[in-house]
Amino acid sequence: MILFVYIENDQNDNKNILANSLEKHYTFINQWSIGGGKVSVKRSTPRELTKEMIIGKARSMFVKKGFQEVSMRSIAKQLGCTHGALYYHFKNKAELFYAIVEVDFSTLNDLLEKIVQGPEEDSVKLKNIFHGFIEFGLNHQSQYEIMFIVRNTEVDGLAQKAANISYENFAQSIQALSTNQLTVAQIWSAFIAIHGFVAHFRGYVDSYEEVKGIAESHVDFILRGLFN
Repeated sequence: MILFVYIENDQNDNKNILANSLEKHYTFINQWSIGGGKVSVKRSTPRELTKEMIIGKARSMFVKKGFQEVSMRSIAKQLGCTHGALYYHFKNKAELFYAIVEVDFSTLNDLLEKIVQGPEEDSVKLKNIFHGFIEFGLNHQSQYEIMFIVRNTEVDGLAQKAANISYENFAQSIQALSTNQLTVAQIWSAFIAIHGFVAHFRGYVDSYEEVKGIAESHVDFILRGLFN
């Protein structure tokens, strides 16, 4: 709730109009103008500050500074709003972090599912899953860091839940497309191999296209290890 206090112009005095606002909870003022002896205020509500806006800014800050060094106040400062506005959407920093992780894993899962449902032969789909994972990691490096690299005891449990679901999707897809039965250890080793590739080139290249040829050789090497 915001309380606005204004003073009408005195007929014999050109005093400036005074506007005082008391801000409570989640509402903040974007712009104010004075005219006709009254104060006209345009304000933004927490509903106008979307979750997508918060997630976008928070993601880059978590990657750059680390989870521990980022506060809800610092995120709010970067967004130009009060920290109370963030609490309208997220009850704490850990919940915000988990929301970021969920969005990123959902994007990766949708990508892998699209490959599995494609018209290609299973052998081609299998190769495309490995390439798709590497391509996602190198084309969305900030997201990948949040998903697989940033670690903090406060949020590890939350992030691990989403990671486990994503890995299960990956493992089931690999097994379903394989011509022979793979062991759990084989699938895990394949996953570590592609994760290691992304982690190695992360920060050294800007996109997948820069290392596409090396990635193709790496994927072929993994497949030979699985089926030869």
